[in-house]
Amino acid sequence: MATEEELFASVDALLEEEPQLPPPAERARLRESAGITQARLAQALRTTPQTVKNWENGRSEPRPPRLQAYRRLLEGWAERRQVPGAATVPGEGHPVDEARPQLAPQPQLASAAASLAPRPVPDRPAAPTPAPVPEPAAPVVPGEVAAPASGTPAADAGARAARRPATARRPAAALRNRAVPNIAAPPFQHGPLVVLDGDGNAFGVQGVVQDCPATTLVELVEWTLGEAHLGAARLHRNGNDSDPLVVLTGAAAVKLGLPERLETAEQRRSLRLADDHPVVKQIARAKWKLTQRGFGPWARVYRPAKAGRRQCVQFAVLSWDALDTRSWPGVAELEPREIARVLGVYAQRVLTPRGSTAVSGLELMTALRPPTRAVKDEATGQWVSGHNPGSLGTEPVDPAPPEATPEHPVVVNGGWTGGFLDEEAYQWVRDVDLLSDAECMLPWAVGLDLNVAFLAAASRLTVGLSAPDHFHGPRFNAKIPGSWLVDLSHVELDPRLPSPFTPNGRRPEGPAWYHTTTVAYAQELGYNVTPVEAYLRRETGAFLDPWHDRLRSAYLDTLADLGVTKELDDAGFLAAMERHKETDPAMAAVLAAVKATVKGGIGKLRERPQGRRYKQGEPWPAMERPTWRPDIRAAVISRARVNMHRKMLRTAEATGLFPLAVLSDCVVYPSPGRSPLDFLPYTTSGKPLPGSFRLGCSPGLAKVEGVQEVAWAVDLMEQGHNPARHIKGDGHDAAFDEGE
Repeated sequence: MATEEELFASVDALLEEEPQLPPPAERARLRESAGITQARLAQALRTTPQTVKNWENGRSEPRPPRLQAYRRLLEGWAERRQVPGAATVPGEGHPVDEARPQLAPQPQLASAAASLAPRPVPDRPAAPTPAPVPEPAAPVVPGEVAAPASGTPAADAGARAARRPATARRPAAALRNRAVPNIAAPPFQHGPLVVLDGDGNAFGVQGVVQDCPATTLVELVEWTLGEAHLGAARLHRNGNDSDPLVVLTGAAAVKLGLPERLETAEQRRSLRLADDHPVVKQIARAKWKLTQRGFGPWARVYRPAKAGRRQCVQFAVLSWDALDTRSWPGVAELEPREIARVLGVYAQRVLTPRGSTAVSGLELMTALRPPTRAVKDEATGQWVSGHNPGSLGTEPVDPAPPEATPEHPVVVNGGWTGGFLDEEAYQWVRDVDLLSDAECMLPWAVGLDLNVAFLAAASRLTVGLSAPDHFHGPRFNAKIPGSWLVDLSHVELDPRLPSPFTPNGRRPEGPAWYHTTTVAYAQELGYNVTPVEAYLRRETGAFLDPWHDRLRSAYLDTLADLGVTKELDDAGFLAAMERHKETDPAMAAVLAAVKATVKGGIGKLRERPQGRRYKQGEPWPAMERPTWRPDIRAAVISRARVNMHRKMLRTAEATGLFPLAVLSDCVVYPSPGRSPLDFLPYTTSGKPLPGSFRLGCSPGLAKVEGVQEVAWAVDLMEQGHNPARHIKGDGHDAAFDEGE
């Protein structure tokens, strides 16, 4: 049995904690008793009705500054329900000491919540005095939950405590009147970023606007790291918090002494200010530093960390095209408040932008799989930095020669002539001589696009984590990731389908290098494989799993904001997709950025050298990253291409329909109608045929890319063009969606 001191220590610990919200069911009851709808509450707290619904069913909890405003509102509604003079914390049932300090809500959200706060009620007759109770229960200590009803172990324990003699308890009043330490403001209470205009207004997330007094870049850095309270918490316990981001409008850039645009030829070529620019010199005089890429559209200003605390601010200059229009369509032209909203949602669901969406996609991998963790040195007893299992570590590893690019040092300096891995996305057009008259007579060509196909391919994908080892005459093992030299030219498939083994869809002509996934698919089709040699990795793992999971959630949550949800049937899904971009252009831009993050992140795994001065055989900066891993990129693309072929093969077997063309994740079919519902296979029960194309919003499922006449598609095919590239008919290049 617990001692008196142990119980008092537990109570004291509760008193030190920040007051919590009432249970979810009580939150809904308080709102309903006040006659407020979820939509109205969401509007007041500047969030979505779905978020309020999640708070009320326990799926999620509000965070500052909404937490303080929401709690203030619930307390107000609870006071209106109580007998006068007996205010309680809603859902906890214990007295509230009015002298107890409360967390002050943010002014913006507090004023919004005030619009829903209880109004004064007219005087009522005093409630009758309750009849005396012979043995009153012990007062409930603030911070405790009232004892539950009898009949459970917890209830019995509560009852025993209530019957304990007064001398066995510290007086409740003494506990209530203890001084409670001030609760410091959260370190990132104003969110991850601000958008600064030329008038000193710093627009943050959730509608927060701060006054920024800075007139120089150095002052802005110090304001950001000080009173602005910007940043974001780490995504993994072994990682780092995200540095605050300041987005500069053109007017803000000019006010800080920066050019509105990169004007000189040298600036445009190098995408950075010259080292002798006054702002760059100002940064150096103040003992701040710039990263090697200097001050460009995306810049970092930092000082070496002291006492484990990072001192770094990142900048994005809108008028220098920091937000690429393909990845962030229309965002740079929005008002600063809306830009902050778009970037804030992206920061919440993905991470604080750290450059282009490609850079952010790569950085997200490391943020979710940090290379190091704290480990205890058994010899000294000290905590030191050690390898984090499942990560890529801190040091880059050389690829196997067939996995490298032709200009890589292992190829040029090693004299490699054995060929290269050619795991790329599909670019295939069916031979027009293989088109039947019946196909040409169909009126429509319908393009199906697989949602973020590379993301779907990354799910539960085992990849190599260590350096490759070379093997001669190995026995194929589908569980070991690596590159295999094998002859697949004997595999016979219908010529109306592309080969699953080559990007151009042509049948292999002899031995070639393939990733494990491609070779395994040949086995799945029933063919024997006999590798000649292989480069395999002994240490393996699902490195991309957390990356996949976070981006998948971001993709689905953003689609849901646009009215496209999993609950829709196929017809409803198609209708919702037709109008989703007009529902909320800002959220449509977030969706485009999430898709570009997937594509760019995978592409960055094999970033090629840049610049006219590069010479073959020389290392380039990207190679210095542990995340320069062309083998992992090949694994993802191989799986995506195999997934596409598997669906086409299943559809052909079930319906006799064959595609006209494929480009990456877009496939074009001839159709009797304008909708995929007119040709996709369904079971007798009305469900999509397993293994074939299925409509829906999840990664790997299909949506409509575009519809054109079959005659249009055949004409392009005869000219040697791919109709999948232009099926949308608006100048959109389908290849961009997955990283062409």
